[in-house]
Amino acid sequence: MKNVLVVGAGRFGRYTCQKLHDMGHQVMLIEKDEDRINKALPYVTNAQIGDSTDPEFMRGLGVRDYDLCIVAIGDDFLSSLETTSVLEDLGAKKIVSRATSGNQEKFLLRNGASAVVYPERQLGSWTAIRFSSENISNYIELMDGYSIFELAIPYKWNNKKIGELDVRNHYDINILGVKNGKMDMRITPETELHFGETMLVLGKTDSIQKLFYL
Repeated sequence: MKNVLVVGAGRFGRYTCQKLHDMGHQVMLIEKDEDRINKALPYVTNAQIGDSTDPEFMRGLGVRDYDLCIVAIGDDFLSSLETTSVLEDLGAKKIVSRATSGNQEKFLLRNGASAVVYPERQLGSWTAIRFSSENISNYIELMDGYSIFELAIPYKWNNKKIGELDVRNHYDINILGVKNGKMDMRITPETELHFGETMLVLGKTDSIQKLFYL
């Protein structure tokens, strides 16, 4: 369990609080708008109405005590930037800030952000790839051009063993799991693939897309 400070209770901030709550973490929420605070109350351990760009107010929160600080402000970049800078000055361990453009990312990283997220861009990318082919059941983008896809098993692989296909050497991909109702991650060279099931595949995004005609 971690102690997390979330700044901003717009939709992204609320969903972040809800997910952290569901995962069992303790969440402290900071927001100027009381109505937004009230909407997020079921998902936070504590909340305060205040100005996150005010160093004195933020100092009173004991920023150093939080394992993670998330700046979820999306409608006021200047406030997001100032908040990120204040958190760094107060000794925050890790700061993740929201951005909507590459320029914003550069400024945030220069002013204390440990990492930057693009909720709209990342969701847009996921939606485009996920629904661009009927073969894709799910998709997770990783670093350095790698991804994990949940894909329909091709008919030409029906009743063939993973070792027989030798996918790692022939196609430069790894099969992580096979799903028939529930996911089975106990993969061996003897695991047999069946048309109508799906599989988890790890590899370069471009290679997977070309191989499965996505």
